[in-house]
Amino acid sequence: MFRTIALALCLSFTGLVSADPAADAEKARALLDRAVDYYQMQGDAALAAFSRLGEFIEDDRYVFVVDTHGVMLASGGPSAVLIGRDVSQVLEPELREAFQKVLATTEQQGVQTAEYRWKNWRDGRVERKEVYFRRVGERIIAVGHYLPRATPEQAHQFMARAVKAMQADAAGSIKAINALSPAFREDDLYLFVVDLQDRRYVAHGYNLRLVGVDFAAIDDPEGKPVGAPILELMAKADQGDYEYRWKNPVTGKVEYKHALLRKVGHYLVVTGYYSD
Repeated sequence: MFRTIALALCLSFTGLVSADPAADAEKARALLDRAVDYYQMQGDAALAAFSRLGEFIEDDRYVFVVDTHGVMLASGGPSAVLIGRDVSQVLEPELREAFQKVLATTEQQGVQTAEYRWKNWRDGRVERKEVYFRRVGERIIAVGHYLPRATPEQAHQFMARAVKAMQADAAGSIKAINALSPAFREDDLYLFVVDLQDRRYVAHGYNLRLVGVDFAAIDDPEGKPVGAPILELMAKADQGDYEYRWKNPVTGKVEYKHALLRKVGHYLVVTGYYSD
């Protein structure tokens, strides 16, 4: 268990990305700023406050702290099980170098940001997370927030895996999709499958009530046809793209969805990524 948690922690520092201006990112930055200010006033006495329920835990955002030797000193989240342990010593060899670079971050570099995948303790799913961190003396203080939307690159990779699985075992894959297998769910990505012989859903990655429904009759929340134009498009091609409005299962909001469409035998396999 320690290795799994430490691995995810290290992944948080393997690729720096630009700061996200969205509200959750701003809240994470604000929480980090508060934590840094508090640490600068209280010193290591602040570590206890970071590790208990209180002002430094907001929804799924929490503070965690490591020292420059890689020891976890505080955490308001699941990584609290690593407090007192040298995280760097339980990492896979190929990840230690990236972690060591983080430990070498200077105070002059200010706030840094990175992205990784981590289990969201609110819903139990492994999701993308962005973390902000800053060195203060011999401590590295960090706060992260979860990213609700998958990237286009993720969606294409997700589709490639789904197509490969359907080609290898269509019946088994359909069963797994309907069982909400983690292999066919990632962040806000999910699959649905339509049998082109009768145009009906045979699998859906989050709404099983659609299984058996005529896909041609599906409209978006505003009444604009979705199923019929997709079927018309795929009658002339083996793959394609289509954009429409649909509810994002993670945010709960109706958003633009860019659907990726692929034929596998007599099945239409669909996934897609969302945007505002």
